[in-house]
Amino acid sequence: METMKIENSQPISLIEWGIAARSFDGRSESGDQYLVESFTNGVLTVVVDGLGHGPSAATAGKTAVSAIQGHVREPVDLLLRRCHESLRRTRGVVMSLASFDAHRETVTWLGVGNVKGLLLFAPGKTDRPRERLLLRGGVVGYQLPTLRPSTLPIKRGDLLIFATDGLRSAFTDGVVFDEPAQQMADRILVEYRRGTDDAMVLIARYVGPDDTGM
Repeated sequence: METMKIENSQPISLIEWGIAARSFDGRSESGDQYLVESFTNGVLTVVVDGLGHGPSAATAGKTAVSAIQGHVREPVDLLLRRCHESLRRTRGVVMSLASFDAHRETVTWLGVGNVKGLLLFAPGKTDRPRERLLLRGGVVGYQLPTLRPSTLPIKRGDLLIFATDGLRSAFTDGVVFDEPAQQMADRILVEYRRGTDDAMVLIARYVGPDDTGM
């Protein structure tokens, strides 16, 4: 079955990124939604999973993304609270966010629910090969846990992956570090999709500011 093709039309100078997704049945709207948006010295990446699947899940996912657009420079916990307030009349979502800061060379991330987050450090640059996002239980729009964002140092070449529960947890075995981000996203979706829910994977490789700065 073919994957859902998503065009990465927005140039983002701090990251090389790719996104791949497929709805539950390959035809209806997907509850899995995303946002990649730059701001001065930074980029925000978000993956949202509307509860269930189909049009109601898609409405919840799109509502969450709309609540964030235009506010991407805000701290990730405030962005998540924005979503929470906007989603009270929907079935709710689970979601994970990561905000890259090129000035401090950090990424700050936060997750509620089960959108998995993985940060892979470029080979040879650290003794820690990877960090996993600590996910907190709850549903955005219904019940929020205590929000405690975590900030990690990053360097050029480090790789962030967000994946919804439509992918098997073993998707981490499919990472090929030097593979182009879009190619990796497409391949992981095909190889690790469960087929029982909407599925989405977002890959973001930190490349840092260009020579002219931001």
